Amino acid sequence: MTKSIWIVFFVSLLAGCVSSPPKHQDNLCHIFDEKNGWYKDAKKASKRWGVPIATNMAIMHQESRFHSKAKPPRKKYLGFIPGPRKSDAYGYSQAKDDTWDWYKKKSGHRGADRDDFDDAIDFIAWYNSISVKQNRIAANDTYRLYLAYHEGHGGYSRGTYKKKKWLTDVAKKVDRRAKSYHTQLKKCENRLDSWWPF
Repeated sequence: MTKSIWIVFFVSLLAGCVSSPPKHQDNLCHIFDEKNGWYKDAKKASKRWGVPIATNMAIMHQESRFHSKAKPPRKKYLGFIPGPRKSDAYGYSQAKDDTWDWYKKKSGHRGADRDDFDDAIDFIAWYNSISVKQNRIAANDTYRLYLAYHEGHGGYSRGTYKKKKWLTDVAKKVDRRAKSYHTQLKKCENRLDSWWPF
């Protein structure tokens, strides 16, 4: 194997390691221990936008299971022929094209990428901060923040979620995960802060 082929192989291998989802997604401490730098990024986004780490991480888990290049499933014709995807949502946050462009313009992160964890967690925290201000949702009310995240700020105001029991059930699940993440984080936050002081 030539030197250039070895370089391509190792770069591809490293890229795969960086973007692979964490193995133990039910424990936030394990996630931050496994994923170098994620805690620093999550805390930075939380401090910037005023929304708890656990809430932002629980929403990301629901949206993509921490897959950097996640996309909505394709429609199937005749049960097996792949058709178009339901939307142009992409990445960790499952942000759509227009919403992501809005974020880049308003947040100042013009070079942000949806498959970059740092940018995606900042986007989720930013979007939640708008829900806090515009929809008057408490910053730690993960249940309602997820409904606004899914339905959009206007949809939440109109109560579109009220006729979607499946969605309110999902929002309850996200809320339970955020509470669990919050409890777990309290047990390892001091240690993580000692690794990532800022």
